[in-house]
Amino acid sequence: MANWNLTDQSALFKTKFGKLSENAYNSANVLLGTVKKTYDLVGDEMKVAVPTYFAGGVGSGSLPTANPANAVKATITAEKVYAVTEYDRESIKAASSDEGSFVNGLKWNVQKTVEAYNRNASRILFGNADGALGTTTAADFTDVTGTTFGVGDTATAVITSATWVEGHWEEGDYVNVGTAADVCEVIAVDPATRTITFEKISGTTDFTTGSAGTSKVIYMQNSKDNDPYGLMKVCDATSGSLYGVTVARRWKATQIAAAGAGISEDLLNELVIKIQEKCGKTINKIMCSYTQYRKILNFLEDKKIYSVDPRAADLKGKVSFKGVSYISDAGEIGIFPDRMCPGDRVYGVNTDFIEVKHRPDFGWFDDDGTVFLRKASSDAYEARYGGYYQNYIIPTFQGVIDGLAE
Repeated sequence: MANWNLTDQSALFKTKFGKLSENAYNSANVLLGTVKKTYDLVGDEMKVAVPTYFAGGVGSGSLPTANPANAVKATITAEKVYAVTEYDRESIKAASSDEGSFVNGLKWNVQKTVEAYNRNASRILFGNADGALGTTTAADFTDVTGTTFGVGDTATAVITSATWVEGHWEEGDYVNVGTAADVCEVIAVDPATRTITFEKISGTTDFTTGSAGTSKVIYMQNSKDNDPYGLMKVCDATSGSLYGVTVARRWKATQIAAAGAGISEDLLNELVIKIQEKCGKTINKIMCSYTQYRKILNFLEDKKIYSVDPRAADLKGKVSFKGVSYISDAGEIGIFPDRMCPGDRVYGVNTDFIEVKHRPDFGWFDDDGTVFLRKASSDAYEARYGGYYQNYIIPTFQGVIDGLAE
């Protein structure tokens, strides 16, 4: 019977491959794999006390006036982040009598769905909480297939060098352009010229006319201003607030503007020492783009390989990350590249003060007793992965060097 078969396959899906999904989320990259993850974000928001200065009156000669302890409260609210995969019902039925092929095909879909989620989570962790992938140059989109950019047509656009991060772009992604609700699919990426080719999936806005001289921000689908906080959001803040706390001397990342200079040991020393001077803690990782990593290798040729274990205890001994060590006055600091890091940046991070705070039951959605959800408008089933979380990055313990020569 159809209902019995669906339940049977769903149980196999969860039991056989649940561990794979968890491991992929925890260990796919250095930063996401080594920060703390909790699953207790309940209620509409969470308040966290943040001491920002010393307490206690001090003085000599006579009894000083007491200065009572005080702390501000950071407010943490969850954002919705998902990955979705779809299974054609006929394909499930065709494979249901052959367990080997069904399991292998399902395993592949599980892996790819979680990989897609993980890639997006990494983009978010390095991002500005705005969902932006990049900004087009001042020219219009260039229509490839017609005089207007309509559904089914293709068009190209060039991303500015200042906003180009190759890791943001993958063929098959669905994106939005500016504030328009139109959906476009990325069908080709040319890193050499920073040119993206799009196919219009839905909508009526013609991005090839009527807006010459204006730039367009391209967003991951539905993500405009909906991402959790990332390193760029936290480390670039010079005013306003972060997590509801006013950005000030004790609630602000260390910021070094390279102004076009090349990365050097002197700049790394400045970053590490300034953070240590501010908060008394030393960073435990240096994260950078592959461009800056290559430049760092040029002057750290004689350094040892440095291994970092993942945060999850069940992954100890199974997964590790290797990179070049930077020798600071406080000891070794691993240097690791990440494809989501902008090309002109180097981050100094202390992962002891970065936490991914999830709402409970994060992972595959099975609230209806099955991972497969029947789609109302088609002969297919849908599986959803993800949930609700916020990256809590305490700015005082982090730092950035930006504007580096590429």
